[in-house]
Amino acid sequence: MTAVASDEELEEIRRKKYEQLMQAQAGAAAEEEKQQQIEEAKRNIIRQILTSEARERLNTIRMAKPEFAELLENQLIALAQSGRIKQMINDAQLKEILRQIMPKKRDISIRRI
Repeated sequence: MTAVASDEELEEIRRKKYEQLMQAQAGAAAEEEKQQQIEEAKRNIIRQILTSEARERLNTIRMAKPEFAELLENQLIALAQSGRIKQMINDAQLKEILRQIMPKKRDISIRRI
């Protein structure tokens, strides 16, 4: 009789695990969709505030330094949302912004004694 009860218990455990797995997958899919919507909204804002040349420069930066490009993108979006950007940013203006936010390189000199 215990074999029958344990089979039923095992089936119940399997069913619960399956339900948990399905809920986790549904949650992950919803999170991924939400993330895609956020990325699409960011791309639309960037398209509105940067000229095509500036967007190309941003994409080039993204290839070399993805974290820095993300930071720059977020700063530009924050400026646009706060109303501090009145016109589209061209390539020269983006270069100036980059110059201002790039960390200063230290000069390293090696002296021989």
